[in-house]
Amino acid sequence: MCGIAGHISSAGADHELVRRMCDALVHRGPDGDGYHCGETAGLGMRRLAIMDVAGGAQPVRNERGDVTAVFNGELYNFPELRAELLAKGHRLASSSDSELITHLYEDYGDDLVRRLRGMFAFALWDDTRQRLLLARDRLGKKPLYYRDHRGSLTFASELKAMDVPRTVDLAALHHYLTYRYVPAPHSIVAGVRKLPPGHVLSWQAGRTDVRRYWRLDASPRPVGDEAGEAERLRELLLDVTRRRLAGERPVGAFLSGGLDSAAVVAAMARVSNAPVRTFTIGFTDPRFDERGPARAVAARYGTDHRDYVITPSAIESVAEVARRFDEPFADASAIPSLAVAQLSSEHVTVVLNGDGGDECFAGYRRHLLMARLDRMRVPGVLGRGLSAAGSALISRGSPGTLPRQAGWALRTLGQPPARRYAGLMTCFDHAAKRALYTPEVAASLAHLDSAALVDEAFAASRAGTTLGRAVDADISTYLPGDLLVKADISTMAHSIEARSPFLDHHLMEWAAGLPDHFRIRKGRTKHLLRTAVAPWLPAETLAQPKKGFGVPLAAWLRTSLRELVHDTLTDHTAGSRGIFQPELVSRMLAEHMAGRDHATRLWTLLQLELWHRSADRPAVPV
Repeated sequence: MCGIAGHISSAGADHELVRRMCDALVHRGPDGDGYHCGETAGLGMRRLAIMDVAGGAQPVRNERGDVTAVFNGELYNFPELRAELLAKGHRLASSSDSELITHLYEDYGDDLVRRLRGMFAFALWDDTRQRLLLARDRLGKKPLYYRDHRGSLTFASELKAMDVPRTVDLAALHHYLTYRYVPAPHSIVAGVRKLPPGHVLSWQAGRTDVRRYWRLDASPRPVGDEAGEAERLRELLLDVTRRRLAGERPVGAFLSGGLDSAAVVAAMARVSNAPVRTFTIGFTDPRFDERGPARAVAARYGTDHRDYVITPSAIESVAEVARRFDEPFADASAIPSLAVAQLSSEHVTVVLNGDGGDECFAGYRRHLLMARLDRMRVPGVLGRGLSAAGSALISRGSPGTLPRQAGWALRTLGQPPARRYAGLMTCFDHAAKRALYTPEVAASLAHLDSAALVDEAFAASRAGTTLGRAVDADISTYLPGDLLVKADISTMAHSIEARSPFLDHHLMEWAAGLPDHFRIRKGRTKHLLRTAVAPWLPAETLAQPKKGFGVPLAAWLRTSLRELVHDTLTDHTAGSRGIFQPELVSRMLAEHMAGRDHATRLWTLLQLELWHRSADRPAVPV
């Protein structure tokens, strides 16, 4: 695990730039660094040593020394790949998984990515062909930014390492206001892109090509009876968990009171020879506190358990999120995520989590709502009429009032499934953004429809039902754009590695074809998962409603954050950007203070403005 960076140019690589970029990534790899300094290519990395601590330095090379790579991630099929390469006569100089990349490239070329099972972002330089290959894992667990500019290419694990002008990309901002994160391939910085999950990029002689190598196939598949499928799920979960315990550094787990992390801890206890180390964040507010259910799981398995009550300072929490995240990021659960990562880092270097359980098995309330709404099919003409009537009510109603709620219901019923789902994911919809923008910005973005991203995800899905397509859309949008960004940034900020058993692509491909009645039954989400792990877990864990990490945003914005949010969003600096109409922002603030709930929208605007201000700092250490 590490942070990687590089600069490729036919005119000559800038090796000092590469070193400065790696200096900005030291939190991702405090255990060492390494560089390749070629005429055309400069590659660099910062290492967090987990596999082959003594001998796993990078960059890595093939036997001839003409293929060089830097690698960020973990390969969970490392033993099988290593045995295969040795059987073919390759000479391996270490016991690290990163070294396999160059040898697999010799045998399979760009298709080596299809052989990898794990999380990764890597850069490989083929000196003979003068060609760069960048790759990102199937689901987007490991980040990779790049800039293709005037025939040269710069890349890095984090945007903060990129030495580029911090000019805002208005299209990225437009999508951020809807989803509260910046979706790939956009980045908030003009001219910088994210390599999308499941894609590779090649550069040769100043020309760049990006192509997809994997997409989850959610086609319906034949299934057995429930007992048989539950047994198969237990087998898969034990296998993917066992693979994620590899390494030479201490391993633990984030344990909330929810089903997914509890299932992972139960699996760890079954395949580990030592007590599992578990970590839980608790809150004084009972709406967010899950210490009781977490302790029940810890007691059942005799884990080495630590829980902590945090009473986060609102001001410090806002500053921490703005400092750690390179792009505006408005998922407030980043606050407790950063806290549990910091506390865990005092005891372990690797943590397993339950990320992906909701996406594999339909665990969100919106999945349940989509399944229910799917029974209410409205013909085209009538649907358009309902949608128009609902939009009219929304435009005339105030937030929280009955007319506005009725308008949302009518508009949702009148929309096709993809638009229904986009609405459930939306912070600012198109009309709200158009009203908020200055006339100039509104005109420049009038053609850009953020909901089309969900349309595209639904259209690309091979799932046979609306619920299946909604789950598939989550996996291609919300999962890599929000959840995996939060997990990566929160853990790497404190130099620990997060591993997610549910996000093993073998398990996900198996789960993707499940029928709806194995996902949701009698109003209960994640039916098959609950059935499969019922023998492993306390009854209270199985019955626990989903909470997720949360903070009392609405109250904070009226109390401890009141002065900060008002001053930040209404001062001359914010008003002079020419993006939003200041009087509308001020009205939203006043309405929230008077009791209407604009917390999510205000938090989204606050994180954007704080990003603007942080972007005024130097991009890399100088």
